[in-house]
Amino acid sequence: MDQEAKHLFEPAGDFQCLHEFLPAARAKLSDNIWSYLVGATETETTLRRNRLALDSLALRPRVCVDVSKVSLGTTLFGRKLRLPVILAPVGSLESFDPGGAATAGRAASAFGVPIMVSSVTAPGLEEAAAAAPGPKIFQLYVRGDNAWIDDVAKRAVDSGYDAFAITVDTAAYSRRERDIAGRFVKPWRAVATGQGYQASFTWDNVKHFKDKHSIPLILKGIGTGEDAALCCEHGVDGVYVSNHGGRQLDHGRGSMDILPEVMEAVRGRAKVIVDGSICRGTDIVKAIALGADAVAMGRMYCYAMAAGGEAGVVKMLELLEHEFGVSMALAGARSLGELNPRYVFRDAPPVARPHAHSAFPLLQTTPEYRG
Repeated sequence: MDQEAKHLFEPAGDFQCLHEFLPAARAKLSDNIWSYLVGATETETTLRRNRLALDSLALRPRVCVDVSKVSLGTTLFGRKLRLPVILAPVGSLESFDPGGAATAGRAASAFGVPIMVSSVTAPGLEEAAAAAPGPKIFQLYVRGDNAWIDDVAKRAVDSGYDAFAITVDTAAYSRRERDIAGRFVKPWRAVATGQGYQASFTWDNVKHFKDKHSIPLILKGIGTGEDAALCCEHGVDGVYVSNHGGRQLDHGRGSMDILPEVMEAVRGRAKVIVDGSICRGTDIVKAIALGADAVAMGRMYCYAMAAGGEAGVVKMLELLEHEFGVSMALAGARSLGELNPRYVFRDAPPVARPHAHSAFPLLQTTPEYRG
């Protein structure tokens, strides 16, 4: 086995399994911050359906394929990525590590994947960019008119971001009952203003952005094929399939249930990103096989950052790379381009009740992780 392939199969360090980050993070976080991280809206049905959608897909491996060399890399918006993985935008990253988006950005750049920096995390747009010399995307919640958005976009371009994402599934604040029951309000929500601009954001605003700016535009929060088609009609460069990790509309569909109709609508006219409970190497294989160009993960890297800061995030990505590499080899795929829907069987019976941590069965003896 050559040195590149050997790296995929020999992770090293204190953390040896992805699930080990969770109890380490829990030990460092307050009850309120932990609930904010693991929770979702109202009944948390959408969160559970995210995991159910992934667990209802089985892999169809091919054999007698020479997988002595497996390539896991790709390109996205002109940048080479070590894995087809993005660190998703997460608000208040400073709650998990004092460095916030700077810590996560340094880790992402050191490993070789992009971070998507949230507009509601510290430090600010420019400071986060300076900490992340590698690929990076800025994500915006709309809090002003077109001129206000234009100004933020110009700052993002000047700071070296490779793409600009606008979140479109937050027209109203959701009711996250774990936070409400704990009487806990995140600092950025306590001072947030301008929500009406998000509520009134339409395709006319999208057209204005595309007419005004050359930086690639991603719309985050696409949940139907109809809206994916409208993205393409308006020249959107990236269709980001997401239900906000189950943290916005309750009783929505799992992201992987949405992905096939989005792929049918997009037909290669835009890049497609998907998130929603993705935290294992097999999850990435399933998403890429069904057509996604990249996946994004949020909670998983927050666990790692809370557990071990920048080094924790890098280690998490190394373990994920290990899992992904093994899964690709055992599936009989030598590159992302070889994956296609025939590698996936739909409607497989799940073997675990879905919840935020059901991808990690070795934690199931502890009530706190059973969901």
